[in-house]
Amino acid sequence: MPFHITGTSTSVRRVHNEAFLPSGTRSGSPPSRPTVIAAGNLTKKYGDLAAVNGISFSVPAGESFGLLGPNGAGKSTAMKMIGGVTRRTSGTLDIMGLDPDTHGPEVRAHLGVVPQQDNLDEELRVRDNLLVYGRYFGLPMSYLKPKADELLEFAQLTDKARSKVDSLSGGMKRRLTIARSLINEPRILLLDEPTTGLDPQARHILWDRLFRLKEQGVTLILTTHYMDEAEQLCDRLIVVDKGRIMAEGSPARLIREHSTREVVELRFGSERNTTIAAELDGIGERLEVLPDRVLIYADDGESALEQVAYRGLRPLTSLVRRSSLEDVFLRLTGRSLVD
Repeated sequence: MPFHITGTSTSVRRVHNEAFLPSGTRSGSPPSRPTVIAAGNLTKKYGDLAAVNGISFSVPAGESFGLLGPNGAGKSTAMKMIGGVTRRTSGTLDIMGLDPDTHGPEVRAHLGVVPQQDNLDEELRVRDNLLVYGRYFGLPMSYLKPKADELLEFAQLTDKARSKVDSLSGGMKRRLTIARSLINEPRILLLDEPTTGLDPQARHILWDRLFRLKEQGVTLILTTHYMDEAEQLCDRLIVVDKGRIMAEGSPARLIREHSTREVVELRFGSERNTTIAAELDGIGERLEVLPDRVLIYADDGESALEQVAYRGLRPLTSLVRRSSLEDVFLRLTGRSLVD
């Protein structure tokens, strides 16, 4: 693994002590994929509002695990509890064999955190952001200087090392935030909406960096409301709505279980979509009427589209596509991820 710490302070080296290893990874145990995060009936309430309402899941080491849902679903609150910065109301939570409510500093010392909003020091130069952040972990400069250069290369920011942060593009700032989160060689990387606000090219560059981390064995935990991001990055995910888990599984499995192979998108105009839906009855397996379009779910989208034409219906636009996690969410909750 390229991010290997040598000569580090005791606070970081302690991750190798047996007390910090999950069950199943003590000395003498055979190599396995131990559980690094385990949540049981995890709940967080603010007054009468349950932001997270009794969710349970586990994550093995090296997995890329996602929390998919709309804004306000409880994803960020769950991440804050995992990171030990928000105390849970009830339930159990185990991070690398430790309870973050009682061992917050120890847990946080071995996590990398990429918050929803970049919180870089705009007044410092790019490389200095990494050096200063590393000092918070008590890491020596003899380690930090070469490590910072290594991480800048990983983030494709070597030529920006001496630039001020406020001169960087949004995508560059996001990559720098990820590089900074890796300064202590975390076993788990928490990413809260990692590509929100980025253009498509910047998103794909960021995805590539995250793929590389996963290949190196880093456990990724990410929240997103982008269906394509979840399908690209997650081995497994939970679909969350109003603080509850609606479904769990790999993206392919969820699509297979909750949707058809293909979807036909039809637009007849905002005033006609609802009224014309009755004339589409019987085509495909089911129908969804949204404000801007009508969706026909069918295993053979082209055949379904032919049936629409056979009935003399002429949509303004039509599209046949594969089912996605957006369709899964719509089926489970009755609304779109972007609502």
